Amino acid sequence: MSDPSRVVFNALRPAEDADAIAAALVRVVASGWYILGPEVEQFEAEFAAACHATHAVGVGTGTDAITLILRALDIGPGDEVITPPLSAAYSALAVMMTGATPVFADIDPQRLTIDPQAAAAAVTPRTRALLPVHLYGQSADMTPLLALAERHGLALVEDCAQAHLCTSEGRPVGTMGIAGAFSFYPTKNLGALGDGGAVVTRDATLAQRLRRLRNGGQTTRYHHEEAGANSRLDEIQAAVLRARLPYLAGWTTRRRQIAQTYRAGLTGTAVHVPPPYDDGHVYHLFPVLTPQRTAFQAHLLAQGVETLIHYPVPIPRQPALSSLHPRQCAVADRICGEVCSLPLYPSLSDPEVDRVIASVRSF
Repeated sequence: MSDPSRVVFNALRPAEDADAIAAALVRVVASGWYILGPEVEQFEAEFAAACHATHAVGVGTGTDAITLILRALDIGPGDEVITPPLSAAYSALAVMMTGATPVFADIDPQRLTIDPQAAAAAVTPRTRALLPVHLYGQSADMTPLLALAERHGLALVEDCAQAHLCTSEGRPVGTMGIAGAFSFYPTKNLGALGDGGAVVTRDATLAQRLRRLRNGGQTTRYHHEEAGANSRLDEIQAAVLRARLPYLAGWTTRRRQIAQTYRAGLTGTAVHVPPPYDDGHVYHLFPVLTPQRTAFQAHLLAQGVETLIHYPVPIPRQPALSSLHPRQCAVADRICGEVCSLPLYPSLSDPEVDRVIASVRSF
C-alpha cells in the first residue's frame, strides 16, 4: 500500500483502464496464442493510425526498435550516428548494438534536446544517421534537423520513447524522419505491463524488412533469409496496449493540464522551469533545474513529495561508453547536475499538484 501522506513520483497500477486490461488478459489466455498473433496485428494497425503513420511494427523493447531501424537501413560497423548526450543511455546503447558508433552532439540549454548546430558540427564522412530524442515529451527542433539530414544525405531516425502522441509544429513525431522508435515500458505515457516497443514508418519496404528482422530474419517459418533478432511484441502486451490506447488522448490532456498548473504555480520560485517550445508537448516528465538539487530533493521529500533525476550522468560519461572518446558536451554536463523531475501522471489529483507547488515554493 502506498503512503497516503506522500505524493508518489508515479502511479502504475491500472485505474480507469483496469476492467479493459482484465478483459484483454482473459481474451489472450483463452485464445492460446501468445506470440505474433491477432492482438499484435490489430495493435500495430491501431497504433499506426494513432501516430498518423502507415505502418507499425511491434518489437520487444524501445531499444530494439532503434537497433532494428538502423539495421534495416544497413547501418553498422564503421558508421556513425549522431545523438544527444542527455537521454536514457539506451538510445546510444541501441546504436552500439548495431556495431555503429554513437557520436554525441550537445543539447540546447533551454529546449534540452539536441542542438542542431552542434549536430551539424559533428557530421563526418562516416555519419550515416541522426538520432534525435524527443525528450521529456517535447519534440526535438526538427525543422533544422531535417534540413541537416537532407543536406548530407543522412537517415533521420526519431527516438520517440517519451513522446507518444507528441507533435512538432503540428506534425506527428515518428513520421518526419524515415522511422520512429517507441517504447512501452510501464512508466511511458502509453505503458505495457512489461517491456515492449514499436517502430512506426511510412516506408512499406522498411516495414517489411523490420518484420523480418524482428523474427530472426525469417521469411517463412524456419527459413532465415538474414541474421535477424528475436524481438517480438507478445500478444499479452499487445492486448494490454490495445486496451489502454483509447485512454491515451485523455491522459495526454490531463498531463498538459497538470503541466500548465505547475508552470503558473512555480513562477518566481527558486527553480528554473524549462519553457515549452511546442504545443505538441506531451509531458512524459516535468523537469526543473536547480544548482541546489540535493537540498531541493531533501526538502521536497521532507514535505512528502517524491522526485527523481532524469538523468544524473550524461551518456558519454557512462563507463559503458568510456571507450568512445566522446567530445565534450558542456551543456549536458551542467544540466545533468541540476535537473530534477517532479511528479506528473494522469491520476495525480489537483490537491496533490497544489501540494507539490507549495513544497517547491517553500524551498
